[in-house]
Amino acid sequence: MNPISEKVIPHRAPKPEKIEQVAFVSDLLSRSQGVILTDYRGLTVADKAELTRRLREVGAEYHVVKNTLFRRALDRSSTLPSELTAGPTAVVFALDDPVGPAKVTLAFMREKRKGVVKGAIVDAKAFDAPGVEALSQLPPKDQLLAQVVGSIQGPLAGLVYSLQGVLGNFVRTVQAIHDQKAAA
Repeated sequence: MNPISEKVIPHRAPKPEKIEQVAFVSDLLSRSQGVILTDYRGLTVADKAELTRRLREVGAEYHVVKNTLFRRALDRSSTLPSELTAGPTAVVFALDDPVGPAKVTLAFMREKRKGVVKGAIVDAKAFDAPGVEALSQLPPKDQLLAQVVGSIQGPLAGLVYSLQGVLGNFVRTVQAIHDQKAAA
């Protein structure tokens, strides 16, 4: 027998505080429409507080997370590129529409000239920093939905008006024939 295989390596149970952190991050992930990962190096405590306040105004939360715990909290189906969790990581959890938090985060980082956006995960798809830039340039979800409804409503309204005209002409023609026969 191999002496190494006879040894049993003890397995320690995870610490309760780490289990709580994973549960907290898992809960935020389940409620989020997307997440934006940032490198917060260079931001002061006051900067982080200001960014947190601005993000709350657009329906998002900002939390510093341990990379290993964040990866563990992520759904198994989503693939996370390793460069997104390299170095210190803080996560913007977009609880509503991910466009607003992307705009706020990028604007704040440009304004302060501190911190870096690493990437994002939206709809279980990973985006790099240029992808987050493109996301921030989209109109908000409500506006996009209004545009779709408007593009569908326009042709339908035209069809309804056309049918009303045809039916109106038909009714007037039938009425004229009725009037002619009634007069004769």
